[in-house]
Amino acid sequence: MPARVVLGVGAGIAAYKACELLRLLTESGHQVRVVPTPDALRFVGEVTWAALSGQPVTTDAWTGVADVPHVRIGQSADLVIVAPATADLMARAAVGLAGDLLTATLLTVRCPVLYAPAMHTEMWDHPATRANVTLLRERGAIVLDPAVGRLTGADSGVGRLPDPAEIFAVASRLLDRAGEAGAGLPDLAGRRVVISAGGTREEIDPVRFIGNWSTGIQGYAFARTAVARGAEVILVAANVSLPDPAGVKVIRVVSAREMQDAVSAAAASADAVVMAAAVADYRPRTRSAGKMKKDGQPPGPLELTENPDILAGLAAARRDRSAAGDPVPAERAGSPPSHQVLVGFAAETDTSADAARTKLARKGCDLLVVNPVGNGLGFGTPDNEAVVYGADGTATAIPRGPKENLADIVWNLVAARLS
Repeated sequence: MPARVVLGVGAGIAAYKACELLRLLTESGHQVRVVPTPDALRFVGEVTWAALSGQPVTTDAWTGVADVPHVRIGQSADLVIVAPATADLMARAAVGLAGDLLTATLLTVRCPVLYAPAMHTEMWDHPATRANVTLLRERGAIVLDPAVGRLTGADSGVGRLPDPAEIFAVASRLLDRAGEAGAGLPDLAGRRVVISAGGTREEIDPVRFIGNWSTGIQGYAFARTAVARGAEVILVAANVSLPDPAGVKVIRVVSAREMQDAVSAAAASADAVVMAAAVADYRPRTRSAGKMKKDGQPPGPLELTENPDILAGLAAARRDRSAAGDPVPAERAGSPPSHQVLVGFAAETDTSADAARTKLARKGCDLLVVNPVGNGLGFGTPDNEAVVYGADGTATAIPRGPKENLADIVWNLVAARLS
C-alpha cells in the first residue's frame, strides 16, 4: 500500500546513492518528501531532489512557515528514512537538537525511523558515535550497521552506506509491519540473533561436491525481517550469491563443519538461532587431492561419513549451560543463554505431523518449520508455505506467500517465547 515517506539526507558523499533509494520508493508508489540538511545540498542539489520526488524541497523551518512544516511533515509521515545518516546528524538527533528542518522533523515523528549510517570507520567506531547509536536504538529507532567496502578516497573498511536496494527492503518491511507493530520498541530490539542460510557443499575432489538446491533466499528473508524488528543479526551463509542484507554481519562458509564452527561460536551469546540453511547430512570420507579422471572404468564406491548435527548440538549445549547454572557472558548480561530460542527447518516431501513431531523431539529445538519441497515450492522460489511445530505442542500453519511473510510469522513465535 502506498505510504508517506520522509527521506532525510545527511551531508555525506553517499548522498548521491540516496537518489537510487528515492527512485525505488517512488516507483513503488510511495509519496516521498525529501528533507536534506543544508550541507547535504553541497553533494546533491535541491533541483535533483525535487525533480525525482515531485515534491518541494526545503532545508529550514522558515520556508512556508504558515504551514508549520517542521511539525506537519513529521505528523503525516508513515516512515522516516535517514540516508546517509552521518555521525554529526545522528549526534544531533540523539540529543534532540532542531537547528534545521530535518532534525526538527525527527522530533515530531511518531512513526518508525530508519537510519542508514555512512561515515569513515574511525568515526563509526568512536565512542561518541557508538553511544549515540545505542541511544537512538533504545528509543525505538532502527539504526543499521554500515556495510564494509570502499569509502571516500583510497580508504576501505566499515562505514559504507548499505546498498540502496537493501535499505529499501528493510524500509518495506517496516511499512508492512507499521500497522501491527504498535507503539514502543521493536519487539526484537536489543536481541542478538543468528541465522544460517544457503546450502553446504562437501568436496569430493577440487571440482566436484555433494550439495543441494538451497539458494539462501529464505534465510536472507529471516535476516532482513529481523533487522526491521530491531535485532542485531549475524548471518552464516553457505554458498549464497545474494547481496548482503543491510545492517547484517555476514559470515561466509562452504561446508557443514565450517558452518558448525561459525554458528556455534556466534550462538554462544545469541538470544535466538534460526537454522534455515540446508546442511548436508553426509560428506565423503576422504577427499581426492586431484580431479578424479574418467578413464573408462566405473569409479569405486564413494564412502560417506555423517556430518555433525548442528541444531542438535546447539540444543545439547543449551541443556549443558542450564544444568551448570546458566553462566551469562559479560557482554550479554541480562539475556540468559538457557532461554535461547532454537528454530530448526525441515524441507520435506513427507510433511506429516507425526514425522515432524518425531524430528522436533530428536533435534531438541523449540520450533521446527516444516516446509514442503517440489511443485514450485522450496528452494529458489520467492514464496514458501509451512507448518511450525512447537515443543509446547502447538502447530502454526503458514499459508503460501512471500518468504518474508513466513519469516515474520516465525519471528512472532520467537518473540513470544523470548518475552
